[in-house]
Amino acid sequence: MTRVLTYDTEGRHAGLSGKWVLAGQLRRQGFDLAVLFQNAFEAAFLTFLAGVSRRYGYATDGRSLLLSDPVAAPDRRTLVHQVRYYWDLLKPLGLTGDPPPPELFVFPEEEQAMAGRFAQGGLSATDVIVGINPGSTYGGAKRWLPERFAEVTERLCRTIRESREQQVSVVILGPRGKSVWAMEIAARLSSRSLVLSGATTIRELMAAVKRCAMLLTNDTGPMHIASAFQVPVVAIFGPTDWRTTSPFGSAHAIVRQPVDCAPCLLRECPIDHRCMTRVSVDQVYEAATKQLSGLSGSSGVIWFRTKPTRQTRSRQINQTNVLDGVTVFLDRDGTLNYDPGYLKVAAELKLLAGVGPALARLKGAGARLVVVTNQSGVGRGLLPSRIWKQSMPDCKVFWNRRTRRSTRSISARTILTHGCRCRKPNVGMVERAVSELQLDLRRSYVIGDHARDIQLAHRVGAKAILLTTSAGGRAGVGYAQG
Repeated sequence: MTRVLTYDTEGRHAGLSGKWVLAGQLRRQGFDLAVLFQNAFEAAFLTFLAGVSRRYGYATDGRSLLLSDPVAAPDRRTLVHQVRYYWDLLKPLGLTGDPPPPELFVFPEEEQAMAGRFAQGGLSATDVIVGINPGSTYGGAKRWLPERFAEVTERLCRTIRESREQQVSVVILGPRGKSVWAMEIAARLSSRSLVLSGATTIRELMAAVKRCAMLLTNDTGPMHIASAFQVPVVAIFGPTDWRTTSPFGSAHAIVRQPVDCAPCLLRECPIDHRCMTRVSVDQVYEAATKQLSGLSGSSGVIWFRTKPTRQTRSRQINQTNVLDGVTVFLDRDGTLNYDPGYLKVAAELKLLAGVGPALARLKGAGARLVVVTNQSGVGRGLLPSRIWKQSMPDCKVFWNRRTRRSTRSISARTILTHGCRCRKPNVGMVERAVSELQLDLRRSYVIGDHARDIQLAHRVGAKAILLTTSAGGRAGVGYAQG
């Protein structure tokens, strides 16, 4: 039997007496097992009072004694996406493998009812629908500026209209109490728009989001609904941590500015809201067009009609984007080039055989390349810092030139350290790269020729590949993990 019991904190379950009433309701159901996804003490206390024999949950908030099956929570210093966090909670109960992307479903009659509301608002069944969600119930700190939502939506709609012969309309979603914002944004748009902010149930919101070709949003619940329907998402993050609460899946883009005070997780910004005000319209527009340019089809899916040149068609035949969203972290000395000891000048850098074509294939398949390299000579005092500062830029220029000649304009971002806490196998360089380049570690590899590279991969949750270099200077795979 499946039954839903509503926890009415504002009514009959309010206060201590209300908790006792709820515990009685649960007790009468005769439950054998309670899985507590909520980490609060209150959840464990209620199920204890209800006499549930097996009370299963993370040992957090001082509630271990109230749980029959306490599960050790992950180390707080290890960032884990919330989907994986709760998936791992269930593994002692027999769950195996990795979590799949969440899915949602709506009934055909719900889709038809929402189509009727769209029609009443003047939106055609053949319109491309751009959804925007400018509000947030969590607090004002998570909200991007309404006028910027309007500007990027206007530019995006214009781009879509110019690229295909189809009408574009906008649906504005959001929580109750924010309809004034939604109306202000709608007034700035030249495209037809329908304001549904505060005017839908959860099920109706799901049906509306599913109809969208894209959703522009803050870090909100509708963001996850869109991801579950595989609707492309452009999410603007500020005070919250995108590494743990971003959409789970591949059809999304995160736009953020790496400021020192974020993520702070505050509801309201006590200073100048820099994490949001520094996110520009151009950044969000670029992310949105990149999301849409890879799609084709109809019924809310967009393609861009361009006439390919012969050179473009050749590239499309020879290259596929199978590694889109994948980041490859590469060690330098001994992995990409011969290890000369302490590399001081560009003339000493010599690429290993096969490196150029290998990087070209990775880049051509859509991978992002990041070189992470220790500079221990400075940290140990063997090289003065002035030499490092003068010679390393030369080496990077030389590297870029060699890469261009060998791999047809393939470039890699270089992250350096010289003996600080970031030194591999510590994770500082990877964290810096993630912050600066907005990378997704869920699809990442670390390739190197030393045990510290493998240890780094384990610490950041990436797959690891250890290379061995032959006397002839050709790299081979010595060990692979994952």
